[in-house]
Amino acid sequence: MSQYDEGHTVAGWTGTAIATLGSAVVGAGICTVSAVLITGGLGITAASVLVTWALHLSGWGKPPGVRPRGQWRMGTRDLSAREGHAGCWGCRLAGRGRGRALERRTFAATSEAVAVPGEQEPAVAEAR
Repeated sequence: MSQYDEGHTVAGWTGTAIATLGSAVVGAGICTVSAVLITGGLGITAASVLVTWALHLSGWGKPPGVRPRGQWRMGTRDLSAREGHAGCWGCRLAGRGRGRALERRTFAATSEAVAVPGEQEPAVAEAR
């Protein structure tokens, strides 16, 4: 077994296979001067990005960084994908991983001490 987490995942290998197929179709289109093949190959390559992203969000990818050694196998499913990964652009684009932290920041930014006339201590005003 390797000493490093190389990131071999179902999402990664599937996306790579589809992108390779798309590149081959583009190459065939260039060799045969066929706009249909070039356009189709570019479409397949674009689809590889979407398929990889969907598999990552469904738990078949991996979070950024090194995983624990027990999760290095190819078929290991990432159970933390539903909440989103911190620092993961794919999760951020899907709206994951910001829930609780965003709520805390929003509350902290909208709460401020306001002096109320006639009171000793400032009251905390909370915005919606």
